[in-house]
Amino acid sequence: MTRIAIIGAGFGGVAAAVELLAAGFGDIVILEKADRVGGVWRDNTYPGCACDVPAPLYSFSFALNPDWSRRYPPHHEILAYLQRVADEKGVTPLVRFGAEVASADWDGRWRITLAGGGTIDADVLIPAVGQLSRPAIPLLPGAGTFQGVAVHTAHWTPGIPIDGRRVAVIGTGASAIQLVPAIAGRAAHITVFQRTAPWTVPKPDRRYGRIRRALSRRVPALMRLSRGATWLLTLVPGAALHGNRTVNAAVRGYAWIQRRWQVRDPALLAKVTPDEPIGCKRLLFTNAWLPTLARPDVDLVTEKIVTVTPSGVRTADGADHPCDVLVYGTGFAATEFLVPIRVTGRDGRTLSGEWREGAHAYLGLAVPGFPNMFLVYGPNTNTGNTSVIYFHEAQARWIAQAVRAVAAGDDLEVRPEVAATYDSEIQSRLSTTVWTACQSWYRTATGRIVTNWPGKAAEYRRRTRSLTRSDFLPR
Repeated sequence: MTRIAIIGAGFGGVAAAVELLAAGFGDIVILEKADRVGGVWRDNTYPGCACDVPAPLYSFSFALNPDWSRRYPPHHEILAYLQRVADEKGVTPLVRFGAEVASADWDGRWRITLAGGGTIDADVLIPAVGQLSRPAIPLLPGAGTFQGVAVHTAHWTPGIPIDGRRVAVIGTGASAIQLVPAIAGRAAHITVFQRTAPWTVPKPDRRYGRIRRALSRRVPALMRLSRGATWLLTLVPGAALHGNRTVNAAVRGYAWIQRRWQVRDPALLAKVTPDEPIGCKRLLFTNAWLPTLARPDVDLVTEKIVTVTPSGVRTADGADHPCDVLVYGTGFAATEFLVPIRVTGRDGRTLSGEWREGAHAYLGLAVPGFPNMFLVYGPNTNTGNTSVIYFHEAQARWIAQAVRAVAAGDDLEVRPEVAATYDSEIQSRLSTTVWTACQSWYRTATGRIVTNWPGKAAEYRRRTRSLTRSDFLPR
């Protein structure tokens, strides 16, 4: 029997497990370092945390949910949904909780060593740790001297004191634009430190009422219709990202109208006006961010941070900004795939060595020199405009085909020349995209884009529809 080890019990790991179970594979273990299923939705609990992809699309195609409370649901609903799917599809019993993977070594099979001790052998290794699992915390001078509470948004806990406190938030990305409006009015004062102004557009959110939810339960086809309509909606920002000048201008105009309508103070307007091309960083959907920055108890600081002091933050203009709580809304180390897991493939090749110049994988799934290892949410499989779960499902279906080949006695290792040709194509296409126009979490320090897919989601699904055996080394 083919033994399969999946690392991570988030959306990607669950998608792979569901597909493998449906394909008839039962000898599966999911290694999860936490105590429950959930991935990023288990780990991110900061106030205001919600999905920025509409729920009808941010869900599995095989488990549409009639019970969403709104178009952009809060994190606890998404977490409950994922855990329910894992339970109903028989995935949860496969999870070994508290099992953090330290290393994986290939010697005809994969030997997986756990951080707490013990090993597991598997014929197939499926890392599904995701791109947004390791918080990125900047190395600021003096950070260790701060005497208040310091926390990254991904490490938020319910006991963090906010009411009546002075809060400093570093960063103006997707997490910060949700957190700051959620705590404004509770905190005595909020200081937001901005390096670059993000592009924002209105968030077309709405509540889903009792009647809609009841109809969705009774007529499931309505959920398919909603999912299709949502898919069409995502084509608009997708067209803007992929070079349609008319659509790009329309989205920029939409953002301009929002800024002019919500920000009346000229000084603040100048601060929140982006000076980078739209789309080079993630486009953010919000109705509350700009009005919150205009509040008298909120300051937006654009001066560079030079040091953290015991009582707050000091900026390059010499100003001290006192705070009781320091929040890092600084995102994730998305370009450092699988870190800190040490993966060693054939002939002692290390994954960290192979990826020294930036992560790469054939279809985002397979790496030369690492037989029977298939990635979920691997390099260049992030989407800039639609649901990443769509990509997870495509990857899971491809992986099921690969595991069938392994079960038939065929170790699968992608040909180096096939992987190199593929990577050259992807990087060539990415070199003409807007993502090269600024530094972001999409790129490594050298400028290589290792996270994003350069085309449309439908293209990725087409290219992963069937496994091509000739792309792999002979038996």
